[in-house]
Amino acid sequence: MRRLRNVKIVATLGPASSSYEMIKALFEAGADVFRLNMSHGVHEDIRKRHEIIRRVEAETGRPIAILADLQGPKLRVGVFANGEEELIEGAAFRMDLSSVPGDAARVQLPHPEIFAALEPGSSLLVNDGKIRLQVKDCGKDYANCTVTVGGTISNRKGVNVPDVVLPLAALSEKDRGDLEFVCALGVDWLALSFVQRPEDVLEARALAKGRAAIMSKIEKPAGVKAYDAILQVSDGIMVARGDLGVELPVTSVPPIQKRLVRGARAAAKPVIVATQMLESMIESPVPTRAEVSDVATAIYEGADAVMLSAESAAGKYPIEAVRTMNDVAMSVEKDPTFRLVIEASRVVRRESIADGIVAAAREIAEATNIKAICCFSQTGTTAALVARERPHVAILALTPLMSTARRMALTWGTHCVITEPQDRFKGAVLAAIRAARDGGFATEEDQIVVTAGVPFNVKGTTNILRVAPCDERLISRVDPE
Repeated sequence: MRRLRNVKIVATLGPASSSYEMIKALFEAGADVFRLNMSHGVHEDIRKRHEIIRRVEAETGRPIAILADLQGPKLRVGVFANGEEELIEGAAFRMDLSSVPGDAARVQLPHPEIFAALEPGSSLLVNDGKIRLQVKDCGKDYANCTVTVGGTISNRKGVNVPDVVLPLAALSEKDRGDLEFVCALGVDWLALSFVQRPEDVLEARALAKGRAAIMSKIEKPAGVKAYDAILQVSDGIMVARGDLGVELPVTSVPPIQKRLVRGARAAAKPVIVATQMLESMIESPVPTRAEVSDVATAIYEGADAVMLSAESAAGKYPIEAVRTMNDVAMSVEKDPTFRLVIEASRVVRRESIADGIVAAAREIAEATNIKAICCFSQTGTTAALVARERPHVAILALTPLMSTARRMALTWGTHCVITEPQDRFKGAVLAAIRAARDGGFATEEDQIVVTAGVPFNVKGTTNILRVAPCDERLISRVDPE
């Protein structure tokens, strides 16, 4: 099944989308990547969904990426004697390590690492920022606070600490067990929560041992601050706007989103814009105009993918949500302004032979009647470099490795094709023109651009470009082997 759009769609699976029929319907509606949320569901549920995705993949003949999203450490208050209390603005409120049930004056915060990092003036946000506390004084086992924004606080509500870098690893014990489980299962991407520093990514990479690519979720102020260093050691980025909007002023999220997307594009690493994109479709069959505009903005920015969370995992209209996202993408990408915006935001990077080759491929495609850019890639790096150029023609990524094809399913504009291993350039050209014709990207009368690395099957050797006719009879016998 050929997609007629460039941006990819990530659909989260859950109670509303766990059957074979529903998952296949989501794929047919436009989902390119399926997200398994490790915060919900037991391992057996995850295993069943994984098996169904691979079944759909085999039936359709199109590589599908599976993204496992690790939960990360969860910071929560303890319990209250009455279940909940009302905090009044200006009142004093204490958090401490005592397990005694809380009241209107105090509650347990069973995280000594938070107290170790707090300073007077720090903020504590409870229940997605609905309640805000400011620390007056603190010690190793307590924080005396003033309520700056009041409201109802109840058992085990989440806590955010936006002002400090917490001495917490991004991987909890649960995450370590989940990571090993999904890597053994065979997922393609690991989304890492609570990333504050590059060391968090390196720890996950060491545990993954190359079995999955690492996607860093930028959801904390510390992650935004250390973004360049985090990006350098990550394989991809997720702009997780939910927690960003809690821990930072909501007005700062749009410019942060733009900076993160542009940075990932410049680095030729896939970037997903996520959280509340079509939130109203959890309950409604149609989105709001503001939500449609939000999705469109991410696409105009050049994001590789846009993501559905609860809309497809637990909502009443999962298929409609995917279709809506697909329709928005199709509409945006047909807009002449889209090409103008994409080209104006293109980052020119010419630091290697491969950079020059893919830039030349895009420029040739723009200047002539080229129908597709075909690239051979062992690891997906060349395809990612071509995608960074955001060409106006299709990108065919040919690889002998299913694992590479699946990972590339997340990359903008990339159509992944499994091909026989190649050891001669002439054979690669023939494989490319057959893939272009078979996929409906070109006819015998057309031409394509082929990029590859010689010697073949060696990482990082992209060094050759050929404009090739799609009529095999016109491929000269004296073509380079």
